[in-house]
Amino acid sequence: MSTPTPPETPRITVQANGPYLVLGGLPLRRKRAVVSEHAEPLAWRTEDVVHISPGYALCRCGGSANKPFCDGTHKGADFDGTEAAPTDRYRDRAKRYQGTGITVLDDRRICEHAGFCGNRLTNVWKMTGSTDDSAVRGQVMSMIERCPSGALSYEVEGEAVEPDLPAQVSVIADGPLWVTGCVPVERSDGQALETRNRVTLCRCGGSSIKPLCDGTHKEIGFRDTPP
Repeated sequence: MSTPTPPETPRITVQANGPYLVLGGLPLRRKRAVVSEHAEPLAWRTEDVVHISPGYALCRCGGSANKPFCDGTHKGADFDGTEAAPTDRYRDRAKRYQGTGITVLDDRRICEHAGFCGNRLTNVWKMTGSTDDSAVRGQVMSMIERCPSGALSYEVEGEAVEPDLPAQVSVIADGPLWVTGCVPVERSDGQALETRNRVTLCRCGGSSIKPLCDGTHKEIGFRDTPP
C-alpha cells in the first residue's frame, strides 16, 4: 500500500516580475465592504467562493483579463514587480498611541486605505484619547480588527490581540488581495516577509512596497473589470 502524500503547507510565493503562486489548497473568496448611507465602511461581506484547488496563480501586474487569476499579461507588458516591502518586524516599525487599557500600533506605510479606522465624526487616533470609557475602547478594538492590512493593531497589557481569521485569500473588490490566518508569504528571492495574521498584497501593479499594498489602487482607479 502506497503512503499518502502529505498535503502541501499553505503558503504564497511571489514570482519574479510575475504572479503570486498560492499553494496548499487555500480557499479564494471575494469580499466587499458594507457601507453606510454616508459611504462609511462598516463591515466585511463575503460574496462568494471563487476557487479552491491545491495551487493557483493570481495576477500581480493589474493587467490580466481574467482577474484575479494571472493570464500571462505581465510578460507582454514588461511588468516591473520589484519587491520593496519591509522584512523587519511590524511592531518595531509601528508608531504607538497609548490609551487606557489599550495601546494602538500604526504603520502608515502598509495602509490599504480601506477606511474602517474612521467615520464622518471621528477616528481611531482621536478615540484612543477617550478609552477610559470602555464603550469607546471596545469601538476602537472593533474598528482596528476590521483593518485588512494590519497597518493598525492593538495590544492589551503589552500583548498583541488579533481577530480570529481563517487561513484564506480574499479578493477585495477593486482592491488588493487580503491574506489572513498567518499564511507565510515569500519574496521571489526566497526571503520571507514577516508572517502575520493579516496582510494585503498589491494586485494593481502600482504599489511602491510590492508585494504589499500601499493604497495605490485607489489613486490610479484600479478596477476588477473595465468601465
